[in-house]
Amino acid sequence: MFESTTVYTPSPARYDDMVYNRCGDSGLKLPALSLGFWHNFGDTTPYEHMRQLVFTAFDHGITHFDLANNYGPEPGAAERNCGRLLREYFRGHRDELIISTKAGYEMWRGPYGDHGSRKYLLASLDQSLERLGLEYVDIFYHHRPDPETPLEETMGALAQAVSSGKALYAGLSNYDGPTMEKAAAILKELHVPFIINQNRLNIFDRKPVDNGLLSSAQKLGKGVITFSPLAQGLLTNRYLDGVPAASRMKAAGRFLHEAAWTPERLTRIRALNDLAAERGQTLAEMSVAWLLHHPAVTTVLVGASKPQQILDNIGALGNTEFSDEELRRIDEIALGE
Repeated sequence: MFESTTVYTPSPARYDDMVYNRCGDSGLKLPALSLGFWHNFGDTTPYEHMRQLVFTAFDHGITHFDLANNYGPEPGAAERNCGRLLREYFRGHRDELIISTKAGYEMWRGPYGDHGSRKYLLASLDQSLERLGLEYVDIFYHHRPDPETPLEETMGALAQAVSSGKALYAGLSNYDGPTMEKAAAILKELHVPFIINQNRLNIFDRKPVDNGLLSSAQKLGKGVITFSPLAQGLLTNRYLDGVPAASRMKAAGRFLHEAAWTPERLTRIRALNDLAAERGQTLAEMSVAWLLHHPAVTTVLVGASKPQQILDNIGALGNTEFSDEELRRIDEIALGE
């Protein structure tokens, strides 16, 4: 058992400047930016560093912490570390926080630790709650579609998670538009508050547009939380002159791949950077603002390895308006249209 001697008093101004958007047609509002625990909250990151990240986020109105059962390294570590942070610093602030988690990817060996069965999802939720030290999570997602499990079974598991009081809302992640609509119909019949979809979306990756997810979410009144807003570093000014020898792309390469940095791609990134400068923004700020400009997007999920990166992302909220000409230029640069 580790107990901290640090006393944390959140900023009294934490709600002054953050924007909160209604999640679809539900009553829940989410901050325009949410903090993701996918990177930098596993056992390879010093606890003090994690603490500074969450303090910075909450002090600036980021009330939503997004997790999954398999976030680490190792799987489960992010939930366990989040649980410690909640216990030591946020006991009196649980009702100010939205804590979400997911299940759908491999979590343990054998036939019951993966995919979308009722057995797996409900067992995983119990394990997540134990690691987090919570009686309930605010949002419980199915992390990815499972074509080998009847959709009715998977949605029934989400229904049971909510009816048992272990989750307040249900969410879906990485679903396309048609499959989400089928799932939404089942959840509606079961009277489950399904409110949000989580999908990868950024200036370069438009998959949720192409597969109908964004249009379906708007039609059905469901929220959307997007991840990978900076395309794992592509949409920043860090690599405008290529990949430095000391970068984590060369050192680790777990999520970033040097092969993505073709001469053509670098030309596009530099052109986007020039457009961002015309708007008085960094490329990262413009990339986040571009997402928030879309009427279907409720919140953008940001990762951070340094507190300053959180503050930099918050800077995007200063200008989320785009002219038709700016949007046309972004599409022309990013997609070659």
